[in-house]
Amino acid sequence: MRTKRKKKRTCSINPFLKSSYDYDLPQELIATHPSEPRDNARLLVFDRKTKKITHTVFKSLFDFIPSDTAIILNDTKVVKARIFGKKASGGELEFLLNTPLQDNLYSVYIKGRVKVGMDVYFDQNLVANIAELKEDGTRVVSFFQHSKPVDTKTLFDILENIGHIPLPPYIKREDTNEDSKDYQSVFAKDRGAVAAPTASLHFTDTMFKELKKRYKTAFLTLHVGAGTFKPVETENIQDHVMHCEFFSISNKAVELIQTQKPLLAVGTTVTRTVEYYVREQKTSGQCNLFLHPNNMPQRISHLLTNFHLPKSTLIMLVASFIGIEQTLELYKEAVKQKYRFFSYGDAMLII
Repeated sequence: MRTKRKKKRTCSINPFLKSSYDYDLPQELIATHPSEPRDNARLLVFDRKTKKITHTVFKSLFDFIPSDTAIILNDTKVVKARIFGKKASGGELEFLLNTPLQDNLYSVYIKGRVKVGMDVYFDQNLVANIAELKEDGTRVVSFFQHSKPVDTKTLFDILENIGHIPLPPYIKREDTNEDSKDYQSVFAKDRGAVAAPTASLHFTDTMFKELKKRYKTAFLTLHVGAGTFKPVETENIQDHVMHCEFFSISNKAVELIQTQKPLLAVGTTVTRTVEYYVREQKTSGQCNLFLHPNNMPQRISHLLTNFHLPKSTLIMLVASFIGIEQTLELYKEAVKQKYRFFSYGDAMLII
């Protein structure tokens, strides 16, 4: 285990410019497969009080979380949201389910040209009818099987048989049977996500059992949507329109939030959901909270997360905890030490 202290920066970086959140990342540091076993991933620990950086491994996580901490996790489960179908003409299309809407309507992304009223045909007699083409690039569709509308549970069951795990676009390979397990936390329960809450992926069953023994824990659900990969399109990040994702907070999680105990969020999804609750006092609905250096956390004390894409809302969330200059210093250090980045990559703990 090695430690080092941060060197002070002398220049000032504008935290409200998207371009400020760029950093150099060698392609070979983008993880395409998880560590084996999961808890063998590396862990960078940053102590905000002492400014100390510690390089360790994930299985040593409990050596660094303060004993009086309560921990909240996201129990969402990734669905096999990527499916391939055909037009009546025989042309092939790729669908990525984004989120259920209402009345047998679903938001999806489609690779290929479609028009309103068109039917698209899939295995197991699943048919999608194109209902609307949205300006943001999403499409609204209805799903049918044997001419009957398909409810969300039935659709997820069908996708389990005909769909593919929706690996992030920066993982340049097709999904495999291993991804069905690897791209899922060991405590995943509530189906609905199309991207994994990746900070959770490092826990093994053994570590998760130990976590529950040592700390007060609770769950919430935020179904991560494809919008998590949506780029920030405005140079002033405060003009960015954040995507919405369905959330539900358990009574036990609400009780922990309302205590005075320090809270550790396992992941950016938990952070955003808890902070949305603190601001809106809602235990379910659509979360569209954007955390950045001008909208800092009010309740979360500690953050466990992965290393995120340049110029993304996720790295901006990290900066909401520790500032942009410190964030860039940590990312520079992680690159120097050859940490593995993004969904299947290594982890960072901010205490």
